[in-house]
Amino acid sequence: MIKSHPLASVCLAGLLLGLSFAAQGRVAPGDASAEIRRTSFGVPHILARDEQGLGYGIGYAYAQDNLCLLANEVVTVNAERSRYFGPEQVTFEQRENLASDLFFSWLNAPSAVFGFWQAQPAQVRALLEGYAKGYNRALAERVAQGQGAQCLQAQWLRPITTLDLVKLTRRLLVEGGVGQFAEALAGATPPNAVARLNVDMSVAQARQNNFALERGSNAVAVGRERSASGHGMLLANPHFPWAGGMRFYQMQLTVPGKLDVMGAALPGLPLINIGFNRHLAWTHTVDTSRHFTVYRLELDPKDPTRYLLDGKSMPMSRQRLTVTVKGADGKLTPVNRDVYSSVFGPVVQWPGRLDWDKQYAFSLRDANLDNTRVLQQWYSMNQADSLKALQDSVHRLQGIPWVNTLAVDAKGQTLYLNQSVVPFVDAALLAQCSDSAAGQALIVLDGSRSACNWRVDPRAAQPGIFPSQLLPSLSRGDFIQHSNDSAWMVNPAQPLRGYSPLVSREDQPLGPRSRFALQRLNREGKLTGADLQQMVMGNQVYLAELLMPDLLQWCGKQAPDSQLTTLCSSLKAWNLRADLDSGIGLVHFQNILEPLLQRPDIWRVAFDPSDPQHTPRGLAVERADVAAALNQTALASLAEVEQAGLTADAQWGQIQQAADGTPIHGGPASLGVYNAIQSVAAGPGKRLVVSGTSYLQLVTFDSKGPQALGLLAFSESSEAGSAHASDQTRAFSAKQWHVIPFTEAQIKADPQYRVQVIREADSAAVANVMP
Repeated sequence: MIKSHPLASVCLAGLLLGLSFAAQGRVAPGDASAEIRRTSFGVPHILARDEQGLGYGIGYAYAQDNLCLLANEVVTVNAERSRYFGPEQVTFEQRENLASDLFFSWLNAPSAVFGFWQAQPAQVRALLEGYAKGYNRALAERVAQGQGAQCLQAQWLRPITTLDLVKLTRRLLVEGGVGQFAEALAGATPPNAVARLNVDMSVAQARQNNFALERGSNAVAVGRERSASGHGMLLANPHFPWAGGMRFYQMQLTVPGKLDVMGAALPGLPLINIGFNRHLAWTHTVDTSRHFTVYRLELDPKDPTRYLLDGKSMPMSRQRLTVTVKGADGKLTPVNRDVYSSVFGPVVQWPGRLDWDKQYAFSLRDANLDNTRVLQQWYSMNQADSLKALQDSVHRLQGIPWVNTLAVDAKGQTLYLNQSVVPFVDAALLAQCSDSAAGQALIVLDGSRSACNWRVDPRAAQPGIFPSQLLPSLSRGDFIQHSNDSAWMVNPAQPLRGYSPLVSREDQPLGPRSRFALQRLNREGKLTGADLQQMVMGNQVYLAELLMPDLLQWCGKQAPDSQLTTLCSSLKAWNLRADLDSGIGLVHFQNILEPLLQRPDIWRVAFDPSDPQHTPRGLAVERADVAAALNQTALASLAEVEQAGLTADAQWGQIQQAADGTPIHGGPASLGVYNAIQSVAAGPGKRLVVSGTSYLQLVTFDSKGPQALGLLAFSESSEAGSAHASDQTRAFSAKQWHVIPFTEAQIKADPQYRVQVIREADSAAVANVMP
């Protein structure tokens, strides 16, 4: 057994002197303890007698694997990036530090953070308190021992507080709302203002466009009617970033007699987001519901910081934000900005899209800003002993921020819930108050009438959101599936219709991943776990299966001496997959199709709402305009491939790689690759994986309980020197899913089993880290 050793008090003194610790939240002394059992790939199985001990073990284990990652995110959510790194450097999300700091200074104002903390039940508080203690103990040990992490000498590294964890949670909450408008909030200034913040909104637009790509997901739950075993099966395939504050961490959490759950969690969260227990398994997919609305304010002609509401001139409130900025000379200076707000929310300014002039301004109201129930929600789901218990908790708490939930139990019943936090704007209110010129991409309501505010229903867990009774749900014995489309085609045998457009839109084209999944699930015969596994690992490019005959027909019309002959030969030789050994035809197909897909008129058969699984289809290469567009994108692809230095025999695994150089299969979700991987250009002929398949989980049930296979595609640790920085990445590259140990027997039988016991009482120094 590996035991932790007490730290000398001199180590703590040096640590506290060397680190900048702001005592924003206090952790009361206690006797937290935990047993951390690690199995293959370094996966921690944390056992404790209560929530504080459980949080203590989670924070400690996480800091062993991802100390710098979390510390960096704490700097971000505390609005301190400009202080330490300068205002013009960028965050992981490519947001300039000054804009990021202004946004988080607004989002995590003390009153909002303390309000969130005060709303938490005792169990959640104990988890957060324990997490902070555990992280800080690991930090103190690593600083004292000088072990590993590259950030140990950084000025910005410090012990964390419970309120830091609250700030991380609040950042997660607004990812589907005002978090996508950070630059628009930070840069909003009245039209007569002298000082303006110059922000690059093109980067913000790209980030908003990529939100679903970087946080998309696939999910399938198979019930007893279609399962070969007669028991339930669940495939979880979230597509999340491979680095930064949305990077999953795999672990098991156990409090005997109270909790036993396995799965993955986001940084700073002391619970499981996607996982399974003895009774059921669940996962999430990013939904298409709207979690915010924009209000167009009619301004007082005499003053652009006043607006008209029900005919009366109302002053905008003004909040002064101060961010400390490090200059080129290293000196620190304060930068002040004012955020203006109406009764609906903060004013946002997006040039050419949401302009603040002398006639109009735009306020944004995000429903999740008042969601204090999110941690309690997931902890209740972790403890659920039946599908009914899970569903009841979601109906009661309504704490899920911006995702769908798919679940299955051991008996083979499936459950789909589109039950996130959505503004209560029904079709009638939308008809009365929306700006039709804004289109469907952004819901813009009339801010001159208080009657256009969100409806309030006493059944809802929070004023102004839809009650759960008015949101989509579906329970079936055959299957349910979801791949980031609306709710209506979760199972075509029972379409979900009649909901507010803010919740779900029917009769819209399905994405290619949904069509691929329905094609596979509707095949004759029973389904096995291997079938679900192959949906991901098969790496089929669904659109290639549909469109390659048309492309080859077009190729057949090219002159023998055409410069497109090489491209056409590569398309013909390609295996229609995104595997490591797939040829250069995959690159050409991607280069050709992605621009064409921006045009709605390329299809031979247009979308038909009565046949969403099979339309649109056919590339209309017989039409001159489509053939001309195809010729243009094909020539552009040839030039791009040549410039990248790619040869005719190049393979996909040589091109698309993880940060450590591991070749990665999978490909663009836009082409219908179920194993969706998003990569970006990273030098000649190379693409770096930044997002996509992350935590893979296949849970099948039998008479003995859950049997799970899975992988964390980017591995447990984000620290390059860790033994667990790339081990699961290599396994993912080789398509080697591993058994996920869950029972005591499985855990202790693991060949890499090892144990560490940590007790707060063992070290007075650690107990006093939070002064």
